[in-house]
Amino acid sequence: MSWRKDDEERPDSDEGDEELDENDYKTQKDAVLFAIDVSKSMLKPPAATGDKKADKDSALTAALKCAYQIMQQRIISQPRDMMGVLLFGTEKSKFRDDSGNGTGYSHCYLLSDLDVPGAEDVKKLKALVEDDEDEDEIMVPSQEPVVMSNMLFCANQVFTTNAANFGSRRLFIVTDNDDPHVGDKQAKSSAAVRAKDLYDLGVVIELFPISREDKKFDLTKFYDDIIYRDPAAEVGESGGPKTSKSGDGLTLLNSLISNINSKQTPKRSYFSNLPFELAPGLIISVKGYIPLNRQTPSRSCYVYEGEEQAQVVQSETAQVDFAARTVEKTELRKGYKFGGEHICFKPEELAELKQMGKKTLRIIGFKKRAKIPSWASVKKSLFIFPSEEQYVGSTSVFSALWQKLLKDDKVGIAWFVARENAHPVMVAIFPSGNPDDEESNTPYLPAGLWLYPLPFADDVRSVDHVTAPARPADELTDQMRQVIQNLQLPKAMYDPRKYPNPSLQWHYKIVQAKALDEEIPESMDDLTLPKYRQIDKRVGGYLAEWKEMLAKKASDLQNNRAFKREFEDGDDERPAKRAKPTKKATIGGGGPANSNADLKKAFEQGTLGKMTVAELKDIMASKGISTAGRKADLVERLEQWVEGNL
Repeated sequence: MSWRKDDEERPDSDEGDEELDENDYKTQKDAVLFAIDVSKSMLKPPAATGDKKADKDSALTAALKCAYQIMQQRIISQPRDMMGVLLFGTEKSKFRDDSGNGTGYSHCYLLSDLDVPGAEDVKKLKALVEDDEDEDEIMVPSQEPVVMSNMLFCANQVFTTNAANFGSRRLFIVTDNDDPHVGDKQAKSSAAVRAKDLYDLGVVIELFPISREDKKFDLTKFYDDIIYRDPAAEVGESGGPKTSKSGDGLTLLNSLISNINSKQTPKRSYFSNLPFELAPGLIISVKGYIPLNRQTPSRSCYVYEGEEQAQVVQSETAQVDFAARTVEKTELRKGYKFGGEHICFKPEELAELKQMGKKTLRIIGFKKRAKIPSWASVKKSLFIFPSEEQYVGSTSVFSALWQKLLKDDKVGIAWFVARENAHPVMVAIFPSGNPDDEESNTPYLPAGLWLYPLPFADDVRSVDHVTAPARPADELTDQMRQVIQNLQLPKAMYDPRKYPNPSLQWHYKIVQAKALDEEIPESMDDLTLPKYRQIDKRVGGYLAEWKEMLAKKASDLQNNRAFKREFEDGDDERPAKRAKPTKKATIGGGGPANSNADLKKAFEQGTLGKMTVAELKDIMASKGISTAGRKADLVERLEQWVEGNL
C-alpha cells in the first residue's frame, strides 16, 4: 500500500516510526520445556554468610523450585498450556517410558514430559525440591562432560511429538556453565546446528544464566551461537539475558521466577484481521486485545467428592414443559415479547435481525481529546494493533495515525462492528504514549490505539444535575491536603500488577490444597490491607490535629443548629420582642431581619451586601457567628452560614 501514485513522492515512513511489538499480546497456546543443568557447581550450596536473607538453596534446587512454582501458576492462569522439565548432565538417562543408556539421548533425564500439567506432576516436583526425596538418584551429575547437541536434539523430539501445532514453543535453559565444550569446536558446531534446527522449527530458546561471585557468565564463549535474539525486541535492554546471581543476598529463586515470568505470553485476544477504514479506499487490518480485564474464579466442571477419589460429574441438560415432558429442539421457537404478545421468528429471520453489516472499524471524523467526557465510558476499552496478514503496509499507516493523534491531541470517532452479528458501537480512538515516557503515567500499558466505546443517545439518561456551588477551602481541607500528599503511591501512580486479587488468590489456594492433598490454609496474603504502622509514622501527627479540628468544627456546628432550633421555636410559640427603632437590623433596606425566612430570601436575592456593618454584626451575633473582620468577610461568613443551615 502506497501513500501516493508515485513511489518517489512517498515520504520516508521509517523516519520517526516506533516499532510496536505485539509478541506480548498474541493469542496462542504455549509450550514451555525447562532444561536444567545438573552439575557439581549447580549442586553446590552457596557459601554461608550469616545473612538471614542470603541464599541457602543450591542453584539446581532453586531452578527446580522455580519450575515447580511456574507449573502451579500455569495450571491456574493458562490451564491449556503445556510444560515439561528436562534435566541434562545427569548420570542416569531417561526418555519417556524408556530408561537406561541406550535411548539415544545419553545423560538426559526427562523428569516431566511436555504436557498439560496435572496434580501428579506438581506432586512429583514438590517431593523432589521440598521433601528432598531423590530415591532414584536423579540429581547425580555425570562423570562425562555434557553434550549440548544431544540435549537440544532431545528437546527437538519432545516439541515435535507433543506440541507440533502450538503457536508458541519455548525452551528455557537454566545453567551456570558458560562454556560446556571447552576447546571442542566440533561439539560447539554440532550444538549450533541443533539450535538452528529448533529455530527453524519455531522453537524460541531462552537462556537464564546463573553467575557465581567469582565468575561472570560470558555469553560469547558458547551461547551467542545458540540463542537467536531479535534485535528489535532488545532495544533499550542490556545486551543479553538477565543474569541471576547466587549467594549475593538476593534470593536466586525469586530472581529466576521474576525473569521467567517476564517471558510469559498473556492471552487476551478479542478479534483478529479486522478491516480498519481510515478513508474511502484506504484500508488496513488490525487485531484487538483486552489487556485489562476483571479476573474471576472460573468453574469448568462439577466434582463429586462422596467417594474415596474425587470424580468429575457428567452433566446432562434437558428442556421440559409444564407437564415435565421433554421438549425437542425442533419444537422450540425463539421470539420477543412486544405489547403483551410473543412474536416468534424463524432462525434465518433472527439471523437477518442481528445482521448490521460486515465487521469493520471505520473512521467518520476527529475531535479534540478534551471533547470526550469521562462519563462517556460505558464499557472497557480495547487495544488495537496493526496486522500485515491482510494488507501489507498496515504497520506504517497505523504508526502514522498514532503519532498524528498524539501530536495534535485528538481522537478519532469511528463506527465499530467487532464480529459478525455483533452489535455496532460508536467508539473514540484514543492514542496512548510510549510506556517509557514519564508523561504516559501507565508503564504497564502498551503504546498504540485504544477503542473507547461511546454511548448512543438513548443510552444517556436525562438527569437534572443539581450542583452545589464551589466552597472555598477551609482549615479542614488544608489539613487533609497534607495527609493526602504524604500518602501518595510511588510516582503517584497505581500499578495493578502489584496487587493480586485477594479473594481470587484465596480461591485458587483452596483448590490447589484440595488437589494436592495438602492442609487447607487458615489465612491468606492480602496486599491490599493498609500498612498501619507506616501510615501512622507518616501522617499520625497530621491526623491527630485534623481530628481535634474536626471535633471543634462539629461542636460549633451543633451549637449553631441548637440555637437555630431555639430561634425557630420562639418564632412559632410567642411573638418576638419588639426591638427599639435605633437597633433594628434591616436587610438591604427592605425590612427587619427578625426571621430566618427573610435572611434566606435576602441571600437568594443577593442583597446581604447592601447591609451596613452594624446591621451585619447584629444579625451574626444573634446567630452565634464570629463578627471579626471587614465587611466583605462578614458578608461571606454570613452567606456560608445561610447556605449550610437554611
